Amino acid sequence: MRPRALVEACVDTAELASAAEASGADRLELCGPGEGGLTPPRELLELVMRRSRVPVHAMIRPREGDFCYTSDEFEAMRRDVVAVREAGAQGAVFGVLRADATLDVDRMRVLVDLARPMRAACHRAFDRTPDPDAALDELMALGVDLVLTSGHARTATEGAEVLARHVRRAGNRITILGGGSIRAGNARALLQATGLGEVHARATDTEAFAALVREVASLDQPPEPT
Repeated sequence: MRPRALVEACVDTAELASAAEASGADRLELCGPGEGGLTPPRELLELVMRRSRVPVHAMIRPREGDFCYTSDEFEAMRRDVVAVREAGAQGAVFGVLRADATLDVDRMRVLVDLARPMRAACHRAFDRTPDPDAALDELMALGVDLVLTSGHARTATEGAEVLARHVRRAGNRITILGGGSIRAGNARALLQATGLGEVHARATDTEAFAALVREVASLDQPPEPT
């Protein structure tokens, strides 16, 4: 039997990070303030790193809006990946697209290389790409370790069929991190339908997040979908 699914908490303050960890989060995705999450300030990252006993992945995103960046913005991302690595984080989370919303493979490769030996994760910029299967293949070829996705849908429940397809396609080459309105009330059905091994949820509502962790912990991880 496979172990239960890992639960990642999305947090943007040191207080939320501590509360999520106390609630049973297996990993933290640390963001700075801003719609969709931006690069956390260095002081916040260092504080969370000092306190946390679970792995911390840091967001690398210089501004709100789309994921097609100017040269100056991309240079800032390069610097931020190095800063996050030097701060001792276990992972960096980023996504860069071209003007046509396809994955910017060349720029992604630069960031993946800079991130090592941290884990490299792609955020939900992936869900903006026009061809999910092609984008997933590109991420795997780049050596990206995990990708956060709702299955190219508004929520993970709505994207369950695509998420299951991603899990099958990924095999052991990349981790599919399911995200998008995952709650205690829908986690069981989602895990059974998709075979996801990791899920992601905002931890802003501490009680709701704790309920999700308890629900996932109560489940035996289902077999891979067929």
